[in-house]
Amino acid sequence: MSFGVPWLTDPTGLKSFLVIMSFLLAATRHASLVSRTEPEFGPKPEMVESANDVPPEDRWKELFQADDASDDVDEYDGEYPGGLDPVGDQKPASRSIESGVHGLAAPNLAAGGASGSYGTVDQETMSRLPRAIIIGVKKGGTRALLEFLRVHPKVRAPGPEVHFFDRHYDRGIDWYRSLMPPTSADQTTIEKTPSYFVTKSAPARVYNMSRSTRLIVVVRDPVTRAVSDYTQVATKRRRDQRSFAEMAFLDNATGPVATSWGAIKIGLYAKHLERWLGVFPRAQLHFVSGERLIDSPAAEMTKIEDFLGLERFVTAGHFYFNATKGFPCLLRGGPVPHCLGKTKGRLHPSVDEKILRRLRSFYRPFNEKFYQMTGINFGWS
Repeated sequence: MSFGVPWLTDPTGLKSFLVIMSFLLAATRHASLVSRTEPEFGPKPEMVESANDVPPEDRWKELFQADDASDDVDEYDGEYPGGLDPVGDQKPASRSIESGVHGLAAPNLAAGGASGSYGTVDQETMSRLPRAIIIGVKKGGTRALLEFLRVHPKVRAPGPEVHFFDRHYDRGIDWYRSLMPPTSADQTTIEKTPSYFVTKSAPARVYNMSRSTRLIVVVRDPVTRAVSDYTQVATKRRRDQRSFAEMAFLDNATGPVATSWGAIKIGLYAKHLERWLGVFPRAQLHFVSGERLIDSPAAEMTKIEDFLGLERFVTAGHFYFNATKGFPCLLRGGPVPHCLGKTKGRLHPSVDEKILRRLRSFYRPFNEKFYQMTGINFGWS
């Protein structure tokens, strides 16, 4: 009986049919076994977007829009979106730390310190609160310092200035943490916002985050700093810009120093430092000479690495001095040095020497007090 399928009566055809059926049965049995051994997942829950789900680049865009009118915006040239530096992306090796990461005391977690355990280092990466902050000063060399620190494979930093402790404090500590780049437990997050140094409420706010935060202050001759500050603002405004002398002195440059002008006020370093020393011990502040950072960047970096408890990594071989800009550029292994943006190394306007002498005389007692408070003679005339 052929059932209308003649090839089943043929021995060769029947053999082929049985081979095919055997293969199909084996495949079906294998699929059944797989379905029983794999875990059964229910339907995926609907994803709800939270503030932390927003991509870092969008959060930075929001921050830029809020700070677009700031004189400090050009401190960041957009080279490292989200603060992720292409240098040193290798995963850190696990190691045991006994007295805090990099030798620093572990932040007070109850006071909002960096999250995570400081026992055995694991490889989990997350956004962590900064262990160190460059708090000042504007036009002192903070941008250069941060770029130099980025060379170190154990250092990560956000992109633009965050301004959390002076402008955006009401957004909360979680918002601040969300802007930090992902790091492992043996890496150090460093934030830079120079205006913190002159913000009255900043010291207590930083202390409330973590009493063990290390603070870095970059300072330069206050007269030179004031001229640089004026140059930055004048470059942006251009129209109807008064001369430096008219801004620095009252009554059309014939009266006393205009101490209410921001460019002058920032240079009263001793006055601002008193507030920080009222909250933090001197040992938690490190002062960098902006002049020496240009002349001897490697030597200054070694001091900073020691202060932060980092292994010494940055050497003179990482720098190339650009005579045109008057700034050291970074050598990162490629054929072209990495130099700071076009906003750095601006040509200062010519200021009458009499004006400069008057300002040096004005700043002298403040400088002397600052030397005493820091224990450092910066050598400003």
